[in-house]
Amino acid sequence: MAVDIESTAKTSEDRVPARRTTARATARKAVKPLRSVAIFAAVGALVAGIALPAFASSKPSEAAPTTVQQLAAVDAQSLVVASQATAAPLNRGTFTATTPEEIEKKKAEEAAAARAAAAAATASTSGPRNFNTAGYALVSPGSGEVRYPLPGGSYREGRTIGGGHNGADMLAPALTPIYATAAGVVRASAESIGGYGVCVMIDSVVGGQRVQSTYGHMTYGSRQVAAGQTVAAGQLIGYVGSTGRSTANHLHFEVWINGGMVEPYSWLAANAG
Repeated sequence: MAVDIESTAKTSEDRVPARRTTARATARKAVKPLRSVAIFAAVGALVAGIALPAFASSKPSEAAPTTVQQLAAVDAQSLVVASQATAAPLNRGTFTATTPEEIEKKKAEEAAAARAAAAAATASTSGPRNFNTAGYALVSPGSGEVRYPLPGGSYREGRTIGGGHNGADMLAPALTPIYATAAGVVRASAESIGGYGVCVMIDSVVGGQRVQSTYGHMTYGSRQVAAGQTVAAGQLIGYVGSTGRSTANHLHFEVWINGGMVEPYSWLAANAG
């Protein structure tokens, strides 16, 4: 049986274009979905590139401190305080007295301080003044190691130790001479020492014991000794007054032995002579 080779060849040739056409159609069908996916991806990238920076810029950074002004522009209903903010210190030194009693007390204290300053200035320029009056000796009478700080018969015994009062109040007229109760060295001598007012303090040794004697409320400018000066028992050191925390002329007299306070009247009665 004869085969028509030419006819078969033509038929094969005719089928090749048909196959190519089918392959192209199939490729076009496959490309369309991929193209759609690429378009959607491009659109999504464009949206993300525009929207995300805008969204990020609309929210304050949590890492950096936010000021009240910056926050108010975004959200006026909230408040953020920077962690570095500190409270301003309250200065209570500017508060003043408000009650009439406090005002009067303040005025009295200021007036007393002004008088003390004026008297101190006068005393520092003029030096010790001689207040000696007729009938009083310049040296305390007696010959013992301990002497009375005021002339005998010139004073009355007043308040003594108790209720926060550390000494004896020896009531005497103004300008009554005051004497060192024992020999020693002047520890302090000033026109104003706290509530003592014009005051002298003397360190002594009596019977092998350390004795400190204090003489307060003297008259302004009446001190006859200075700090560091050596004094003898019975030596004149000042005159009675009413300075500092005082309401009447008197000598506030204290005695401390080896750092402990003792009752002055009893100590004088047992040791002075």
